[in-house]
Amino acid sequence: MAHGENAPLNITPGAIRFNTDSMKLEYFRIGMEGGSTSSYAGIGTMAAGEWVQITTDTPDVQTGGTRGVFGGGESPSIVDTIDFINVESTGNAIDFGNLTSSRRNLGGCADRTRGLFVGGYTPSHVDTVDFVTIASTGNATDFGNMTTSRSRVAALSNSTRGIRVGGNPADSTIDFATIQSTGNFVDFGNLLTARFGLFASASPTRGVMGGGGPSAINTIEFITISTLGNSSDFGDMTVARREPAGCSNATRAVMGTGYAPGSSSEVDYLTITTLGNAVSFGDLTYNRVEVYGTAASPTRGVFAAGLSPSATNTIDYIQFATLGDGVDFGDLSQARAATGGFSNGHGGLG
Repeated sequence: MAHGENAPLNITPGAIRFNTDSMKLEYFRIGMEGGSTSSYAGIGTMAAGEWVQITTDTPDVQTGGTRGVFGGGESPSIVDTIDFINVESTGNAIDFGNLTSSRRNLGGCADRTRGLFVGGYTPSHVDTVDFVTIASTGNATDFGNMTTSRSRVAALSNSTRGIRVGGNPADSTIDFATIQSTGNFVDFGNLLTARFGLFASASPTRGVMGGGGPSAINTIEFITISTLGNSSDFGDMTVARREPAGCSNATRAVMGTGYAPGSSSEVDYLTITTLGNAVSFGDLTYNRVEVYGTAASPTRGVFAAGLSPSATNTIDYIQFATLGDGVDFGDLSQARAATGGFSNGHGGLG
């Protein structure tokens, strides 16, 4: 059965299939996260469960732990720098390589082996998509192009698809590509509201995105990653924010900072499998805006760089399972803002 098809009603939990899109084995899990077959708004009873990738590797095998990668930004000139960290440790970032071109205000998404840097500004809006192999170091390679040239984009992913949402000029476009291929992105659907500078996070089945500009808004929307179509309403953040940052494990997304209406250190959280409003989580170590660079492991979320009011190299982290303030992690190799980020252990990978 093709990856995007709905599961038939008579499918048996525990059934196994070979997904010809991702070229990976999957099993069928009923009642996502232990819920009932009717509790998943936007999915319906035909798919009251999910196909989950069977994996025998982990970031610990590939990179000695979850690796977070941060690329591009403004320092104050636009840069092509790529750094990396081990998300589960603390310390300063290490040089990884360089983007194919210097750009800022770009998005990032990844599967367990490959990461994409999406869109940006250099010094015009571009449709460029680069990729790197996360377990190695070295320069990025051209992947293809988005359907439109945009900066201030957000991106999310599961183990198969990378998805770009929104962008500047204010855009409602959602497009996607298969991460393990190369080529141009194709149309997925549209946001309910055209916006740029929004946060985006994911579980293996659902993407959530919210906030953004040009006027700060508080709305959160969601999509089902394996399908095509327009987003649906999820709820609201605690305050309207332009250019918030977000990261997640498979259950909880944490998002915040940005213009709210001035620079902010506050972060909220939501449970990805439900619908409803976000709740206050805590504060990062200081107020900042343009924190595009985030990464995550199953237990920890990392927020890197930003303007406060000038470019900074600070990296903070939070623990997903608890509520509380951010803790200093270390520093990027250079002070910058509007950098893109991803990891090989984020929530979209389970």
